[in-house]
Amino acid sequence: MEKLKQQWEQCLNFIQGKLTAEQFDAWFKPINVVRFENNTVTLSAPSRFFVEKIEEQYLDLLSSALRQAFGNSIKLIYSYRVADRTVNETDDGRSKILKNKEAKNGSSVSNPFIELAPDEIDPQLNLRYTFDNYCGSKSNQLAISIGQSVSENPYSSPFNPMYIFGATGVGKTHLMQAVGIKIKENMPQARVLYLTARVFENQYTTAVRQNKVNDFINFYLSIDVLLLDDIQEFAGKTATQNTFFHIFNHLHNHHKLLIMTSDCRPSDMEGMVPRLISRFKSGMTVELEKPDYNLRREVLYRKAMQDGLDIPGEVLDYIATHVTDSVRELEGIIISLLAHATMLSQEITIDLAHNVISNSVHVNKRQLTFEKLAEAIAAHFNIDTDLLYGKSRKREINDARQLLMYFAKKEINLSSTNIGMRLSRNHATVLHACKQIEQRLTVEKNFQSEIAEIEKELKLAVQA
Repeated sequence: MEKLKQQWEQCLNFIQGKLTAEQFDAWFKPINVVRFENNTVTLSAPSRFFVEKIEEQYLDLLSSALRQAFGNSIKLIYSYRVADRTVNETDDGRSKILKNKEAKNGSSVSNPFIELAPDEIDPQLNLRYTFDNYCGSKSNQLAISIGQSVSENPYSSPFNPMYIFGATGVGKTHLMQAVGIKIKENMPQARVLYLTARVFENQYTTAVRQNKVNDFINFYLSIDVLLLDDIQEFAGKTATQNTFFHIFNHLHNHHKLLIMTSDCRPSDMEGMVPRLISRFKSGMTVELEKPDYNLRREVLYRKAMQDGLDIPGEVLDYIATHVTDSVRELEGIIISLLAHATMLSQEITIDLAHNVISNSVHVNKRQLTFEKLAEAIAAHFNIDTDLLYGKSRKREINDARQLLMYFAKKEINLSSTNIGMRLSRNHATVLHACKQIEQRLTVEKNFQSEIAEIEKELKLAVQA
């Protein structure tokens, strides 16, 4: 053991000479050597965050240090805490079936200009993006259900093509790849491929320049499940759009699965040829909305557990209340808290969370939720909130319910489908209600005044 410590000290001395004092203290002082067996050295780290950071920025430096101290054929594994257990670097929540296959067969990169056998194509999937790791709530329940249905029955799904849209950071890529991972687990020989629209565009441009467009097209015609991220990147690229149109038609006509994501619904896309937009509309269009409170808190809790970080419940509540735009921002807050806790030995408190949030994201002091909106509408009409969710057709209750639908679209920007699900109605009922309110606003002055009064009450509800 003494020799092992000396070898590790040699590694640290080498690394220290290559980094600033701040970098060394932050990323290598917290690491210790655990064992050296079978030409493999095991290092303990405070959390997965440390491991990912070292792998990302300092792996070459660490590898050089280890080779000098332990020999050229040295192998490295990590050990770190996740909640109340210790894991090594392979216990990372990834798809175990695909991970084992990857370890057995190696990995090959998809190349649209060469012929590949089915078992050679690399699906380009992030194995951490599984359904098991995907947090669900009312705000994304429909999208998850459809994604799971598609993954179980990809070649005869009524939801093909599947078009997922929503703001940045709400989980579109994760959901799309979860479908791909599940399909590969169920059908290992399926030719599944994930890529971004920008990569597709770059590949097409290269194919044109090298006079290999036919090879490019033939490769994509052989795909069974095509997962194309950020389809809005095709805007203004007419030649690429026309090529993708023919690929789309071929795959769809042969019952292959297509899933696309975008930051807007098909009808709002600009710079797209109409016939391609019509294809996007031909299947299932589903929205991933901004995460609601329950989803935000669940994401925070899971991420903290994953990184072995003990965050008090009131701090989780504070973050979930004040960071509302995206899942990605929430994960960034947890990483920042982890850095403060491990590197600066700071206690995780609401004050620390406030400082981290104010330095990282725009703080939404209060947000109007569907539940708050329902309570405000019910209070205005002096009725019980539960009546809005019920089946009563009394005039006063029906008017209040229609106003709830109207303001849910206007103030919270919920989709008609989402509003309908919350009130046990269909989207057509919601559309009709909103149209009724808009018509009344054009002809009823008293109704206009009442709407203005409700809007003032909603502002007070947000501030409360």
